[in-house]
Amino acid sequence: MGIWQYLTKLAVGLVVLAVALLILMYYRPVIAENEQMRRDIFNLQEQIKAQQALALDYSNQIMILQNDPKTVERLTREKLGYARPDETVIHFESAPTNH
Repeated sequence: MGIWQYLTKLAVGLVVLAVALLILMYYRPVIAENEQMRRDIFNLQEQIKAQQALALDYSNQIMILQNDPKTVERLTREKLGYARPDETVIHFESAPTNH
């Protein structure tokens, strides 16, 4: 009877192994999809961090523009070319290039 007990244990082991492999094959696409979703979550979290940093920068710029009249005056002069009534504005043009 020793050989039959050995063969029975071997058969049960092979059946368990086959069931485990079937379960693994069934869940392999789900596992792959889960890994892809984790990568997507990581990438989206990085994008969120970047956008939060950008929003903080814009918020700081808005606060400066609302609370610092010298900054507003400087930007108005630089970007729009405005001047006070008693000032003369001189614009320098860059030298033309021959192409």
